[in-house]
Amino acid sequence: MYLFGSSNLRVILGALLLSVLALYSAHAQEPIKIGFSMALTGPLAANGKAAVLAMQMWAEDVNTKGGLLGRPVKLIYYDDQTNPSNVPALYAKLLDVDKVDLVVSGYGTNVTAPAMPIIMGRKKVFIGLFGIAINEQFKYNRFFQIQPLGPNPKESQIAGYLDAAMTMDPKPKTLALVGADAEYPQVTMVGARELAKKYGLQIVYDRFYPPNLADFSSIVRSIQATNPDIIYVASYPPDSVGILRAALEQNLRTRMFGGGMIGVPFAFFKQQFGSKMNGLVYFNMYAPERTMKFPGVEEFIRRYQERAPAAGVDPLGYYLPPFAYAALQVLGEAVTKTNGLDQQAIAEYIHKNKISTVVGDIEFGPNGDWHEPRVIWTQAQGIESNNIEEFKKEGKEVIVAPEKYQTGKLQYPWSDIKR
Repeated sequence: MYLFGSSNLRVILGALLLSVLALYSAHAQEPIKIGFSMALTGPLAANGKAAVLAMQMWAEDVNTKGGLLGRPVKLIYYDDQTNPSNVPALYAKLLDVDKVDLVVSGYGTNVTAPAMPIIMGRKKVFIGLFGIAINEQFKYNRFFQIQPLGPNPKESQIAGYLDAAMTMDPKPKTLALVGADAEYPQVTMVGARELAKKYGLQIVYDRFYPPNLADFSSIVRSIQATNPDIIYVASYPPDSVGILRAALEQNLRTRMFGGGMIGVPFAFFKQQFGSKMNGLVYFNMYAPERTMKFPGVEEFIRRYQERAPAAGVDPLGYYLPPFAYAALQVLGEAVTKTNGLDQQAIAEYIHKNKISTVVGDIEFGPNGDWHEPRVIWTQAQGIESNNIEEFKKEGKEVIVAPEKYQTGKLQYPWSDIKR
């Protein structure tokens, strides 16, 4: 009886309570781990590094406010070297060895698709960081794409470009299509061919070039021989540089030139070409124009630009960083509102709710893409130098499409614009 007296019982219960509290406290301090691969080397490293800085900023912001679910957030990521073949093993490591709680994709179509089978097998929510028509193939109801392509991503990659082209007088009649022989341009060209029929455009040139091509002079000569009214290019950063340089060197004659040219929105491209960019029309996700002033985005850009030099990343941060930050905002809100890490609950929340981010309010459609597209098409106008400070001003990257976000009129023809 003495052993189980009231005083001893209180001691035992107190010890048990302390043990439980200690275990709970230890668990509460365990970080919520978010894992991803990212292009830190290879052709898309400039994009990948900029995205990582934005994601680190989000994690710091969240942790300053107490974390998620009372636990700190920790980012775990590996360099995929812009190589799709590296991706499956990296996500297997993140899930099996690092035991991450949440996952997002690396940058781009080519490295998102290879991760999908791994993610689907583990039934994880997966936020895609830019990629075209990923879920048309997989139809995975826990996949969400942060790039604002809308329900028909193949067409949204060129629709605004052609809408802008149709404002020319007289209207264009012929179209040249050229792109790298890789997944993103291949998917984009499918939509381009479909829309060409809708707009009554005759395709006079339609070819892919090897992804490692360095000299584009013969490509430009071949395009010029067809005398197209419009030229649409789907390219990666190195070839965006190469094909514009060749077009300028050969004094390419056409009424409208540009397209889905990855790299053009980045500072390195602007510093290299400066006023030579005038007239170029290119897809974009954000520009410092009056129609893009979403709550929080200007403050984010300011903070990013302050940190970019020390981090050695793109000093403007317009194209990808706001969306990398927003991707984690979407994930973070879903975790908070569902009060846990249950993947089904998180997916259902994202499907059913409008989520406020630095890139505006986002609603996702059934396939995980934005409910409505918001790809913007910008034209470099009135550029006078290679100083990137010029590109921080309104009126330098004028939005010519879509009409809802338009801030200026298309200047044409390309051949006659002052550079």
